[in-house]
Amino acid sequence: MTRRLVILGKQGAGKGTQCELLTERYGVAHISTGDMLRAAVAAGTELGRAAEKLMDAGELVGDELILGIVADRLEEPDARAGVLLDGFPRTEAQANGLFALLAPETVDRAIDLDVPDEVVTQRMLERGRADDTPEAIARRLELYEAETAPLRKLFADRGVLVTVDGLGTPADVHGRIVAAVEAAP
Repeated sequence: MTRRLVILGKQGAGKGTQCELLTERYGVAHISTGDMLRAAVAAGTELGRAAEKLMDAGELVGDELILGIVADRLEEPDARAGVLLDGFPRTEAQANGLFALLAPETVDRAIDLDVPDEVVTQRMLERGRADDTPEAIARRLELYEAETAPLRKLFADRGVLVTVDGLGTPADVHGRIVAAVEAAP
């Protein structure tokens, strides 16, 4: 069965851990826009240099650029068996672009991994990435609420949104996600 999954949640909510478990369970391609952007930064490409300036300031990379990156990635052979989109879409424009890319198919489930701000802030500070300063974290959380949180309504209106408590052990959270993904719509 081809699965097209989206995982939503603030940075530091545990999406990376859950994505590893979900890709192993379902045999789908894990498409992380954050990983793709960090690779471009490390490689020093033009995209990477532009993205680095935005990411260091806690800003998001533009919709058109991200949609192009994701569209190319969805064409790769491993994505035919299904995908788990991590860090995408972040805006309504990106979500609408995704629906257009997948048409006539659609997203099977959008998983909203719910973790309080104070917990994700502490997790991000502890992981020690250069772009995880208190100021950048606060800015990303503001942007998340302003731009990404409205996606909940968009996915809910399509009948594919499931909200999952992201607190607990990785195994506990994974069990809740699997139950939500496999529940009848």
